Amino acid sequence: MNWLDRTAMWASIVMLSGVVGAMAGLVEAADFKMGVVDPQTVLEKTKAGRRALDTLKEYAQARQKLLAQDEEDLKSMEKQLKEQESTLSDAAKKEKQEKFRTKIGEYQKRLQEFNQELAAKQKGLVDEYMKKISSATQTVAEKSGFALVVDKGSEQTIKIVIYNKDAIDLTDQVIKEFDRVNK
Repeated sequence: MNWLDRTAMWASIVMLSGVVGAMAGLVEAADFKMGVVDPQTVLEKTKAGRRALDTLKEYAQARQKLLAQDEEDLKSMEKQLKEQESTLSDAAKKEKQEKFRTKIGEYQKRLQEFNQELAAKQKGLVDEYMKKISSATQTVAEKSGFALVVDKGSEQTIKIVIYNKDAIDLTDQVIKEFDRVNK
């Protein structure tokens, strides 16, 4: 986790502490219900979420196959260059080396573009599904009388909640609501 992630996490915790404190001051302790939800689990366990993740995975695998083929071509080209090195004239050797460097540059550019495209697709997916997850969470919270629902976090994301009772974990209810609304 880099410093920016840690800073964002601590800012979230400080903000959350202030929100909880303010809410607790406004609402009688007996009336105040707080819940947690794990959005990553919602994404992974809902039908629409799994479809989206599978589509993203297929996209990444297809692009990875193309990059693997490019890698094989580069290895073959390098091997051929080494085998022919002693028999080639200086001009021919220079030309083949230049072609090899050009191919490496093209490969690195494709790799960088792929990583950027994948990151953009992942961000788009997360943004889209967080809106849907937030909506499903709001519906569940309002039906059950929860005044505040906190992102529980997970092992794959920033873990915000260190402990919670199972009774306040709304993840399974949010999954059901999400699936009901997002076929």
